[in-house]
Formats: sequence, C-alpha cells, structure tokens
Amino acid sequence: MPNEDTAGALPLVVVPGMLCDAGLWRDVEFPDGHDVHHVPLRRAALGALADDVLATVAGPFVLVGLSLGAIVGFEVLRRAPRRVAGLCVMAANAGAPRPEQYAAWREMDELIAAGRFTDVVERTLPDMFPDRCPTPGGARRYRAMAHAVGATAARAQLAAQATRTDAVGVLRTARCPTVVLAGARDTLCPPAFHRAIADAVPGAVLTLLPDAGHLLPWQRPEAVTAALRGLVAAAVRTTPASTADTTP
Repeated sequence: MPNEDTAGALPLVVVPGMLCDAGLWRDVEFPDGHDVHHVPLRRAALGALADDVLATVAGPFVLVGLSLGAIVGFEVLRRAPRRVAGLCVMAANAGAPRPEQYAAWREMDELIAAGRFTDVVERTLPDMFPDRCPTPGGARRYRAMAHAVGATAARAQLAAQATRTDAVGVLRTARCPTVVLAGARDTLCPPAFHRAIADAVPGAVLTLLPDAGHLLPWQRPEAVTAALRGLVAAAVRTTPASTADTTP
C-alpha cells in the first residue's frame, strides 16, 4: 500500500536566500520519494526568477523558499497559483521594500562593483544568525557559501530585490497547504513579519522556532525536516490529478 508521504510523488522546488546556494539545505532531510530541484538565484528581476522556478518542473509542485527564495515564491503564486501544490515560507517579508532597503541595496551593489564583495559578505553576515551573534563555525560556513555564490550573482540578487512589490494581496488568494517558519531570534525578518504572512494565507500554519535566526535550515534542520514532511503529505492529499498539467 503506498505511503501517504510518497503517493503522488510531488516534486519539491527549493529556492535559497540571497548569497545562499543548495548547501543551505544540506542538513535537511527532504521527504523520501519526491524529487528535489534546487533553483539558483542568478537573474536580476523577480519575475525572471519566478519564470525559472516555473520552468524547473512540469505540473504541480511544492515550493520551498527562504528569504529572497520565499519572495520569489510569492511571485510564482501570483503567476501560476494552480501549479503551487504546497508552500513553505521561511525567514521572509511579504511587504514592499522600504526606502532604507533600496538605499542599502544600492550601496552594496556599488561596493561589489568597486571590487569589495568581501565587504558585502561581512556586512550581511551578522543578520544571518540569532541576535546577530554568529558562532565562529557558522561564520566560516556562511562566508564559504556566499563566496561560492559570487559577486556576479550577488549583484543580480540585489537588483531582483529592488523589483519586489507587496505580496500580501496575492497571499490572501492562496489555497494550497502552507507552512510558515520563523526564527524567534531572527533580527532581519522578525516573527511579526511571519505572523503577517500566516494571517494572509487561509489555513496557514505558523511555527516559531526558539533560539533560531535567519538561516533556519542550518540552525533548526530537524524542525524544517518535520515541517516539510507534514507539508508534502498535506499537498499530496489535496492536489487533484486534474492539476497535473502546467495550466496557471
């Protein structure tokens, strides 16, 4: 008899945050029997990144996004709601950019253009950790990942950030199983951001993870693993066979 978690075999499309790559998820155990597709962030507009996600697989899928990856997920939901069979949002903000954010992104882009990518990595590093206090090992791991992403992709990601719009309206239209994970000590995207997201999505489940900051798959991989297993099982139960085409 097929397992509830594997029946239907919905693929997972996994999108990291800014200056993150597939290594962000290496401690997470994705549900057995479901293909996992990692989408890098290399294009300079949110719409183009959403198109990359939609081109990754045919038919419905479970979208898993952290930070900028979740924001890309909101745009995917706007463009093709019937394709999104389940949604996991982590460490994200559904609001439009604030003036100080535009200014910070311009400044970071100018630093990278001047050959100071390392300065940008060091500037972003504290925000990734609980209460902006990285451990030495965590800092080394983040630096290595950010430098693997590289300056060119970082500039594209900064440009994509600037194309964001308020996503609360589109979240109110979501009808797929949704889980929202927040780090209780995330200073970049605090719990209030996630309450707003969960309040917007009908039936969304919000989980606040104690002692966690922004990089939840590193800091609480067991909680992310459990949330994804529950989400995928719910998505399999609620996704009718008739949605197995690519119709938005």
